[in-house]
Amino acid sequence: MSSPKSPADAAHVTDPAFLDATADRLAALPGVRAVALGGSRARGFHRPDSDWDLALYYRGAFDPADLRAVGWEGEVGEIGGWGGGVFNGGALLTVDGRRVDVHYRDLDDVEYRLAEAEAGRFDIEPLMFHLAGIPTYLVVAELAINTVLRGDLPRPAYPEPLRRAACERWYGTATATLAYAEAGHAPKGALTQVAGAIALAATQTAHAVLAARGEWVTNEKGMVERAGLGETDVLLGGLRPDPEALGRAVAEAGTLFGQAVDEVRPPAA
Repeated sequence: MSSPKSPADAAHVTDPAFLDATADRLAALPGVRAVALGGSRARGFHRPDSDWDLALYYRGAFDPADLRAVGWEGEVGEIGGWGGGVFNGGALLTVDGRRVDVHYRDLDDVEYRLAEAEAGRFDIEPLMFHLAGIPTYLVVAELAINTVLRGDLPRPAYPEPLRRAACERWYGTATATLAYAEAGHAPKGALTQVAGAIALAATQTAHAVLAARGEWVTNEKGMVERAGLGETDVLLGGLRPDPEALGRAVAEAGTLFGQAVDEVRPPAA
């Protein structure tokens, strides 16, 4: 078990030294084959107070008790403890005075999701704090974006079949979301439901646009702006509980989203 440091000691540990030591400790856990840095720090968008997101890739069995035994402060969850599915589970820790999120990644499942993505197949799973849910190719996006610290991991390019399939599926879902809002909520003046439907459809369309461009997505932060759908904020800001006004807003959202997708939609195979 590692010896806990005092706050004064932790404050003097440099970021590179902290990351090196933490990656070594995670890589030494039984079953772990690789460790990668993800999140904003892997992409260079972090702030000084940003969390450190570390993905722990294991093969076969992994026992969170081994991570718990390291002795770092925080909560170590079980496999599947964060809702199951591709997001799997993880730990929320404090290491050398830094907030560290450890994500469990089962290599067998990750490799399966990679093969599915290469064939243009994926599922969409619900996940707390994600408006539109997450595509199962999220773990493939992590392989493409994250910085490998220990071990070896594939570095996939964005598969052409996935560009086409994800664009059509996400945009099809967005148009269905708006159609229901137009028929079921706008005529009743249901502002909350219409606002929610437009927000959801904007997020779904953002997935479609970014997939069509071949841009990986690991979460919903900044997605709408990245996809060129910032005008959605103007639409939402002008809503009022009037059936006619709500109907117009839904129609305007449909036009905005359709134009964004048409600009980038990949040609049919």
